[in-house]
Amino acid sequence: MRTWEDYKKHVKAIDEQNRIDIEEIEELSSLVTSIIKRRNELGLSQRALAEQCGIPQSSVARIESFKTIPKVDTLLKIMQPLGLRLQIISI
Repeated sequence: MRTWEDYKKHVKAIDEQNRIDIEEIEELSSLVTSIIKRRNELGLSQRALAEQCGIPQSSVARIESFKTIPKVDTLLKIMQPLGLRLQIISI
């Protein structure tokens, strides 16, 4: 295996639970990355975003640092002032 992507592909192929776990982590990472990117594009600090959402700044920090997984209602509170929408698709 030459790359991280090769390794992930290998692990996903040999064990179903690992595949599920890796895909969940990748989806959460993509979501949080989108939040951070948009917050930065808008020039908002974590504190300013938190104030707009009505949640503590520490909650935004924990979500952005992957120390906690947000509940759907918290996620929606964060995404709204950023102009982001959560889309659920069938796979």
